[in-house]
Amino acid sequence: MCTAIKSLAMFFLTCSVAAFVTAPPSTSANAQTDTTEIANDEVVNQESAPTQTIKPPHMGELVEGKAVNPYNYSPDEIPADPNNPAETDLRAALTAMGPVAIEWYQHVQTLSNPFFEGRVPGSRGNDLAAEYVEFFMKQAGLEPAFATAADAAIKTYRQPFELEGGAPKVETAVVSMNGNSLKRADEFEVIGSSGSGDVSASLVFAGYAIEAGQDGYTSFENSDDFTGKIVMFLRYEPLDESGRSLWSDRRFSGYAGMRPKLDALAKRMPAALIMVNPPECKSGARGLESTDSSVFSSSYDFPIVQITQEQADALLKSADTSGRSLMQLRRLADEGKIKTLTLKPDVKASINVSISEIGLAAQNVGGIILGRGALASEWVILGSHYDHVGMGYFGAQAANRGKLHPGADDNASGTSAMLCLTKKLKDYMGSKEAPENCRSILLIAFTAEEMGLDGSREYVKHPTIPADKIAAMVNMDMVGRLSGDRLAISGTGTAEGFTDLIRPAVVASGLTVDADPGGRGPSDHASFYAAGIPVLFLFTRTHDEYHTPNDQGFTVNPYGASKVIALAEGLVKILVTTPTKPVFKSTDTTGGTSRGYAKVRLGIQPGMTKRNEPGLAIDGISEGTSAADAGLKIGDVILKWDDEPMNDMGELVAQLREKNPGDIVTLHIKRDSVEQDVKVTLKASEK
Repeated sequence: MCTAIKSLAMFFLTCSVAAFVTAPPSTSANAQTDTTEIANDEVVNQESAPTQTIKPPHMGELVEGKAVNPYNYSPDEIPADPNNPAETDLRAALTAMGPVAIEWYQHVQTLSNPFFEGRVPGSRGNDLAAEYVEFFMKQAGLEPAFATAADAAIKTYRQPFELEGGAPKVETAVVSMNGNSLKRADEFEVIGSSGSGDVSASLVFAGYAIEAGQDGYTSFENSDDFTGKIVMFLRYEPLDESGRSLWSDRRFSGYAGMRPKLDALAKRMPAALIMVNPPECKSGARGLESTDSSVFSSSYDFPIVQITQEQADALLKSADTSGRSLMQLRRLADEGKIKTLTLKPDVKASINVSISEIGLAAQNVGGIILGRGALASEWVILGSHYDHVGMGYFGAQAANRGKLHPGADDNASGTSAMLCLTKKLKDYMGSKEAPENCRSILLIAFTAEEMGLDGSREYVKHPTIPADKIAAMVNMDMVGRLSGDRLAISGTGTAEGFTDLIRPAVVASGLTVDADPGGRGPSDHASFYAAGIPVLFLFTRTHDEYHTPNDQGFTVNPYGASKVIALAEGLVKILVTTPTKPVFKSTDTTGGTSRGYAKVRLGIQPGMTKRNEPGLAIDGISEGTSAADAGLKIGDVILKWDDEPMNDMGELVAQLREKNPGDIVTLHIKRDSVEQDVKVTLKASEK
């Protein structure tokens, strides 16, 4: 056991907790807590306390047939009474919430701590998070779920694999402008989407490199061919005198995106590209991007670097036949008065870049609880992903790149819920309460979910259990924001009679559950559904802190999480003990997306593309919707909405909110590696 992780676990399990969100119904503030201490590699009780059972004030309810879109599912928030900080007794409040809420909250606070670096795959923080999960699986008495590659007889809690398309590694980076060598990181940097190449050539200035902007704006001539030339271009889009976008009131429009610029330049065959931030731009990035933060798309087959404004200004003054500055050329580009500008042939730049792509080491973490009797050879899987987006270099808003993303709700909450259930389920399986015939349980923490469900896909591709022996998979992702005692469970239609089977657990929980029959969606259960395995996906709500630096530990609801954990425990117990194995049922044409705040609805279930690949994948389509009528198919990837790039559900929602029933839009999609346009007539949202 690593000393650092062991010390960290000991600290967080014995210290007082920093904050709470929603107070539970009043109970005695003097109730004893069931706290633990880690000493000599054992967990021992510090105080003997009676077991506290939270009894719901009313029976739960299963609301059937509701399509749930994880990107906008937001039950009404029930505001808590304001607290006087001077009088708040956190110990009493958390004690009243009960030991499960305390344990869960400690795990969430730990995993979302900056020490874990946002848990992005390939980072030290992700490795430590894996060690943390393994530590508590061992403490609960779970057996290792995997065998080592070298010797199948040696068991391990880890399933290691390598992520394709890892971080670009710069082997060589030498840049000179008109004979002056530049210093990397101070005067230039290699862009993460760069290819390799050694180029010395004269230059072309291409303004904002926008192929088709507003009101006929373009940066190019029809005859442009950049073969053998190094092309300098400006980031973003035309600016006004104050340095703000001429085309958008909200920072920038879709025309400012980097991928369309790079694609427009690439098809004109440049030898290399030089990116420059436009001077005096109010809303843009400052300084040089790092290689990691500038993976704007999959890599191109030519070098791409960024140089400072100072270096660009000096180069342009010497290379432009009129000696104009970077600012002067920016203003001409703002007004559309110049297109591509060929610079003096005797002024040259030299760029030598060598890039290698190293795969990222990744690992799922799993432990097992063996069943007994006639059902022991069948399995129930309880999973959650423990990774997040790190410093926001992918899967996050551009404005937040380089900032720590703690990932408290996404998905320290689900991982913590699973850890709380390890000992509960282990104790249950060894107790007299469990019947003589019980299925075995695999508890697994997936990595690289944020990169495209890579961890769960790896497990499904290399399983330890045959698919026909898996009764069901239960996934917990973003379960830390319960509000109004209401949450969603997707997948209720993925097995015959699933809804009736799980109803007793829902009723006993006291929660209202919106039951979505669909089995697809942007989380790890989708990998198992695709393999023909019944799934259930627990999810409490979306929120503004999703994939931002503000998804912090103090924003979650410990008391609500304890209710979700009790529900998950009930679901797993039913699945473990029901005599008949659930029979898988496909729901590919059900459970589309509800737009909520938009007048129109597209009718797709969003999925995820692989990391560095653009677009919004379609994982499901609802019958009778705009998408179905237009002939969109599962597996299509939406690349553009009219002329606007489409990379995530947030961008789709923004477009839908601007439209009315009957509007016709053009979706540029990729289907089986072939790009094409599809006309879609938008229908009204369901009331």
